[in-house]
Amino acid sequence: MALAMPPTPVSSAWTRRAFGICAGLLATGVIGLGGCASSPASSGADALPSWNDGPARQAIVNFVNQVTREGPGYVPPVERIAVFDNDGTLWSEQPLYFQFVFMLDQVKAAAPQHPEWRSHPAFQAMASGDHAALAGNEKAMLELVLAANAGMTAEDYDSRIRAWLAQARHPKTGRLYTDMVYQPQLELLAYLRAHGFKTYIVSGGTVDFMRTWSERVYGIPPEQVVGSFIPLRYELKDGKPALVRQPGMDVNDGPTKPVGIARQIGRRPILAFGNSDGDLQMLEYTAAGAGPRLALLLHHDDADREFAYDRQSHVGKLDKAWDEALAKRWTVVSMKSDWKQVWPATK
Repeated sequence: MALAMPPTPVSSAWTRRAFGICAGLLATGVIGLGGCASSPASSGADALPSWNDGPARQAIVNFVNQVTREGPGYVPPVERIAVFDNDGTLWSEQPLYFQFVFMLDQVKAAAPQHPEWRSHPAFQAMASGDHAALAGNEKAMLELVLAANAGMTAEDYDSRIRAWLAQARHPKTGRLYTDMVYQPQLELLAYLRAHGFKTYIVSGGTVDFMRTWSERVYGIPPEQVVGSFIPLRYELKDGKPALVRQPGMDVNDGPTKPVGIARQIGRRPILAFGNSDGDLQMLEYTAAGAGPRLALLLHHDDADREFAYDRQSHVGKLDKAWDEALAKRWTVVSMKSDWKQVWPATK
């Protein structure tokens, strides 16, 4: 990444735009007071209050200053694309991916209608609470999940997601899963948008699950969610048009993430934030573009406030991406050292 350029005057038009964006975010409750930077020349201290003053935050602020100031390194707003992984990057992912927990609950609810599942290895692992076996047998578990939800309309499935998110709680923290998002990342999303960035989720999770709550929790609208797809088929149900879920899944993870970005966004991002080997290719694709680029990798090294895991984890494994980050000098964000707090204040 090139060094940030010296300060230049900020246009009044930009200032009005930034404050307009901030006002909208404040009005919708996406951020709190102090969640927006006052201008492109801001130090980021007001905008990123949950970030410790260190190399990671400075790299972010320097990059944003560089691409938003007229001069060498300036990037027009239309090209300011920032992509974020979801699981383990925007919210927690241990002891299992949260959508996976939701899917398991759906299988449990459907189990009485499927007595043949009792001999299924994945179902047995689920019943015994063997998380390692479940994570290592995701394909077999997915077969049960797809069978449990096949034939359901998109609207019915959305209702189930909303009902689950409204009451399901994390086994360690007791928080609702929608409260297991990272406060520093909420601030970063708002900071980028206040500086003319368009923020996207690019995840292996399914779009139907993430779109249900991404706008309310992250301020990211449904059309800016890139994820795995469950096939849908148009049908008439009781004489009314409906989209019905079909077996199968188009998975968006690893090397397919850049493909999903190109297909849905149509522009190469200039900033990417991930946390695992599943984000490696997205980070590589972003960092390889021309001009200023920022690749960020979150390291889960805080066992006291969240979880500590990397190379040997069965969920969110960080091995090859870690080596690549060190070799290419990507910005590694330490949850323990770089974040003053992890979760938002409880309501």
